[in-house]
Amino acid sequence: MLYVVLFFLIFSLYLYVLLGGADYGAGIVELFSSKENQKITKKTIYRVMGPVWEANHIWIIILIVILWIAFPAYYNIMVVNLHIPLTIFLLGVTLRGVAFVFRHYDAVIDNSQKLYDGMFKISSLVTPIFLGMVFGALISGEIKVVDDVSSLTFYEVFIHPWLNVFTVLVGFFFAALCAFLSAVLLIGEAAAINRTIYVRKAAIATIVVVLIGFITFIYGYFFDHVFVSEFIKNPYAMIAMLLSGLFLIPLWIAIRKSRRVVSRFFAGLQVFLILFAALIAHFPEIIILENGSVSLLENIAPDSVIKVLGISLIIGGAVILPGLFHLLKSFKMIKILEPTERESV
Repeated sequence: MLYVVLFFLIFSLYLYVLLGGADYGAGIVELFSSKENQKITKKTIYRVMGPVWEANHIWIIILIVILWIAFPAYYNIMVVNLHIPLTIFLLGVTLRGVAFVFRHYDAVIDNSQKLYDGMFKISSLVTPIFLGMVFGALISGEIKVVDDVSSLTFYEVFIHPWLNVFTVLVGFFFAALCAFLSAVLLIGEAAAINRTIYVRKAAIATIVVVLIGFITFIYGYFFDHVFVSEFIKNPYAMIAMLLSGLFLIPLWIAIRKSRRVVSRFFAGLQVFLILFAALIAHFPEIIILENGSVSLLENIAPDSVIKVLGISLIIGGAVILPGLFHLLKSFKMIKILEPTERESV
């Protein structure tokens, strides 16, 4: 049953990065657009995101619950040592949701609309950056977990582990990945006359993701980050990154030709390969501390708890997944099931 719990943990992480990432990326795409294109993007975002934006966050809720119940050691390190970036992340999610609703449903059309637009765009950028910084902190080797913290400063325990060059680079990498996912999604959602806008943005976002990823990797290598050195030594991680690089070619072709189904498939595959490489590089010791590492499979909940959680996840998945599938299909977000793609339109 532990494998069932691990599957739902990784599956929830993947879907949140994929769907939630595209959600955040919509605001980033809007932020880095001209005034005219911002109006077009705003209308498109509301039409696409309006019915499903709340559903995207169900996956991080499931992820947090699994960590809390099954892997308390990991949960404890995250909520204690990284409580500041996690709090900023949650504030960003809240402000972004408020802005998304009020900029469409506010009964008064005045300067408050500019405030809501600004809140939505800025929080869409800041929120994934801090979420990426949390993951960067977990693998940075800077987290200090000691019995007696009296000899350490507040900065050393609660600030430096997540506020350093490596974690900031990881944060910007994730934000760029979100923008890439959203641009690819919007290629298939925009009107034909506006499709070239998102083709161009998807191409630029692809370059930015590769560039920031390369810089992050080089920085970690030269400054002897354990995660990067273990990454290089892990054949599965290296194969995944090699495949990711090779699949950039068909992805680029699909983007250039505005092929919405093919481009979405390869975008989702890129996310899968990146996550696989990041997790397998040091698995099961995903959290790397300053004085060692913490295995995901140690200090887990009792077997009885794992069993109940696994059964609950299976039942919940049987209820949630068909409903989510129907929701996405009803609003034509699963293009591969449409009778024709009409990609050339």
